[in-house]
Amino acid sequence: MRKLTFTVPAEYGDAQLKGFLRHFCGVSARLLTDLKKEPLGITVNGAHATVRKILQVGDRVQLMLPEDSAAPEPVDLPLVPLYEDSDLLAVDKPTGMPVHPSFGHARDSLANAVAAYFQRKGESLAFRPIYRLDRDTTGVLVLAKNPYAAARLAQGISKVYLAVCEGVLEGSGTEDGPIERLPGHTIQRCVCRDGIRAVTHWRTLCHSQSHTLLAFRLETGRTHQIRVHMAHRGNPLAGDDLYGGSRIYIDRQALHCVQASFRHPVTGKDRCIIAPLPRDFCTLLEICGLQFPQNLSGDAREVDRFYEF
Repeated sequence: MRKLTFTVPAEYGDAQLKGFLRHFCGVSARLLTDLKKEPLGITVNGAHATVRKILQVGDRVQLMLPEDSAAPEPVDLPLVPLYEDSDLLAVDKPTGMPVHPSFGHARDSLANAVAAYFQRKGESLAFRPIYRLDRDTTGVLVLAKNPYAAARLAQGISKVYLAVCEGVLEGSGTEDGPIERLPGHTIQRCVCRDGIRAVTHWRTLCHSQSHTLLAFRLETGRTHQIRVHMAHRGNPLAGDDLYGGSRIYIDRQALHCVQASFRHPVTGKDRCIIAPLPRDFCTLLEICGLQFPQNLSGDAREVDRFYEF
């Protein structure tokens, strides 16, 4: 059971415990409700406290996060952890693995693999990915081990994606086209005036005569966003046959989440998680004549500077 401890600062002296938990600690309304149901879910200086309690400077507020009641079915599948502590797990998601179980993928999802990983460690935790990656998109995926970390991270992760697109692009740009489901389709999306706002920033890293290696940062998080925007401008991702890309050099969309940066939800320290390029992506770069500095995967600060827009 995860235990969090906070010390009341001067600006919250004479404040109600509820306000301190919601605004200083960042406890969500849902988690606060769950904590109130636990006998010792919320204590002040070691004693049970109601949320109406008036705090004093220096009080020690402790939260005992509820145990998870349900976890996905554990299945022993390959899993590569990139970072782990008491609150977070970051993994390198492989191609061909959906994030969540679904029809036809009940036992081969990332959720199943993570459940087995936790089981081997004697833990039973709910599956809490902070964001999703498409089944054939590879790279960093960050998961929270408890509801507090999940709520704090929900809007606070900055990701960089790498992709190889068809055609030659130079410089940088922004795609700002609303996205919605393609009429008559359940999976495929399209840019449509009546869709949901979607903004994609891109920068060219290098190009050959036929392909371009791009870095992306997203302002929004729509399904297939990068894939749809690049196809709409006439530069589909290599391998992305759903949106017009050729599979001659790679048999899935050439899209990789290379970096996830965030402020740790508990310690407040800045973290930068890097996922090395998968083999098929490296092979594609070589075939297309795209040069990429492979040694960037070693130093997070160097990588962060390299991908700065």
